[in-house]
Amino acid sequence: MTPVALVPSERLSRGQRVRRLANLVNGSTVLGLGVAALGRCRVRRGPRGLWLADRYRFDFPRAGAFTVGDVLLTADEWPARVQVYPGLLAHEERHAWQYAVCGGLPFVPLYVLAMAWSVLRTGTKGARNVFERDAGLAAGGYLDAPVVPLRARLRRPVGA
Repeated sequence: MTPVALVPSERLSRGQRVRRLANLVNGSTVLGLGVAALGRCRVRRGPRGLWLADRYRFDFPRAGAFTVGDVLLTADEWPARVQVYPGLLAHEERHAWQYAVCGGLPFVPLYVLAMAWSVLRTGTKGARNVFERDAGLAAGGYLDAPVVPLRARLRRPVGA
């Protein structure tokens, strides 16, 4: 994935305007801004109609970055985070699209189910999570992992 600059976009594409409106109407961006406020984040406009929130204060969820609607959150500073993971903004933007397609908050339980499926099949949160695969595993800092047959997986503890 091509790295995305951290500066706000002067002009949004039609699709970006549709995504931004969908996530505003479905409430996920409003929730994301609320999560950022609770986490005492520094929030600013970002590229492609996204909001960048950094210095998130909580340990949940356990992730280097996460997205709620059009709000991209990290405990780090965004410039430092994208220096380590140049494709991360594009990866998180894909999650913003997933919120729009799933109608907003229904994305959250769907994501949890996809994560559980991935853990069951590979022992990792992302390797077989359809949402992470769609967003690009490597860009999000995930490693691919082989699928373990269900019979063998059920005999082994998670993470083994």
